[in-house]
Amino acid sequence: MGNGGPGMNSSSTDGTPSEATEPATESMAPPYWDEACRHLMRKDRILRRIIPEHPGLFLQSRGDAFGTLARSIVGQQISTSAAQTVWKRFIALPGNASPSPASIQELPADAMRAAGLSGRKVEYLQSLCTHFEDGSLHVQEWAAWPDEAIIKELIAVRGIGRWTAEMFLMFHLLRPNVLPLDDAGLIQGISRNYFSGEPVSRIDAREVAQAWKPWRSVATWYIWRSLAPQPQNY
Repeated sequence: MGNGGPGMNSSSTDGTPSEATEPATESMAPPYWDEACRHLMRKDRILRRIIPEHPGLFLQSRGDAFGTLARSIVGQQISTSAAQTVWKRFIALPGNASPSPASIQELPADAMRAAGLSGRKVEYLQSLCTHFEDGSLHVQEWAAWPDEAIIKELIAVRGIGRWTAEMFLMFHLLRPNVLPLDDAGLIQGISRNYFSGEPVSRIDAREVAQAWKPWRSVATWYIWRSLAPQPQNY
């Protein structure tokens, strides 16, 4: 299962390529984390049980906007283990140890496909590079933008949908109140923890998450932890 938890997009069996992180230290936690945990434990009896089971772990950012989005594209529609394998092959391509718009645009499409990328994903990555290089993504301004404005700009990039944009908000910008209703891991976790495994609709999930505001990202992260205790990172 993928992303920072076992988050899974709505059209795949799990999330994006990610590697297990080192145990976090207190100084690495988002500044709101402790406050969010206290709120969630007061408001939600399920999270009151889950949160203490995962001490010293929290949502973390790699600090690389382009890399986070590239990883999300590479991992679409495939399992996390397969995504990790493809990503390792991808960054092993000559000149691509630290993928950037410039390095990826230098790669032959055949070499990218040989690393395990589909032709469509090659096109998506090339589109992402173009958007970063031509300035159509206002990366330096995003910190001041509201969530929905960032999502709107990101989904204009071919190959990036709302789920990927929401994962970016959570894992790169560390936005605290994202509720990724298209994430199958979140839906599975809500079903297991709140509905005894019964099917859960988006409406059901949204109602459960009402108590999580304004820390829905944190609650989602802990719901993922209830399914896969070891966090992984974009």
